[in-house]
Amino acid sequence: MKLLTLNCHSWQEDSQLEKISILAHDIAEKSYDVIALQEVSQLIESETAQGLVKKDNFALVLLGELEKLGVKDYSLVWDFAHIGYDVYEEGVAILTKHPVVEEHRFFISKFHDQSYWKTRKIVGATISYEGKPLTFYSCHLGWWTDEEEPFKFQVDSLIEQVTTEFPFFLMGDFNNNAWVREEGYDYLLSKGLMDTFDEAVERDNGITVEGKIAGWDENKVDLRIDLVLSSEKVDVRSSRVIFNDVNKPVVSDHFGVEVVLGEGVGS
Repeated sequence: MKLLTLNCHSWQEDSQLEKISILAHDIAEKSYDVIALQEVSQLIESETAQGLVKKDNFALVLLGELEKLGVKDYSLVWDFAHIGYDVYEEGVAILTKHPVVEEHRFFISKFHDQSYWKTRKIVGATISYEGKPLTFYSCHLGWWTDEEEPFKFQVDSLIEQVTTEFPFFLMGDFNNNAWVREEGYDYLLSKGLMDTFDEAVERDNGITVEGKIAGWDENKVDLRIDLVLSSEKVDVRSSRVIFNDVNKPVVSDHFGVEVVLGEGVGS
């Protein structure tokens, strides 16, 4: 099973359509089973395509690029968390080529006002994989030091609302550096979650952010804040950073993470 997570920084990138094409070609090449995307935006004023999704939704445009490459088997689960840059509905998404048994949407922040940029919402999909149900969540959380929107509250809220009857994976941008002890990353692991990076037979340095980016304006160190966490121990063949100009060109202010799981997932 192949997984990909990426904070897209959508519609904020130079050469945005070219970068969407790079992402689409990688998906067509790798044929990921599940893709979690964050900062998946659409203009508030855009025309509706279907349900909540509008015609310029970043993920929908990506699906259009995939169709041009002959890839038509991905379905989309998307919802918006908050207004971004005054003009966008910014949200999170799951793409999967497996049957979606159930969709999941819920707030994890104290604020539910979607006009406020700190409001956080999760989307998830329970899929049927080799006849077994597995659930995947696309996550974009806040910062450890935020007193107004405490990270602990968001993690507690997330864990309370995930579907625990099946194995689940939390994928996304957790905004907490995995190399800093006794803060957000350790708090996540205290909930019994396993980091696929730690479990991987093959792995790289895990760095997904270099230097300052949106939300890390003063940052001067390399960060590992984009993670794939599992509810139980799984066989992880590899964990690699992608779209970092070493493994495929850069497409966002975050690099992505691709994880390959071994056999027997969810058994």
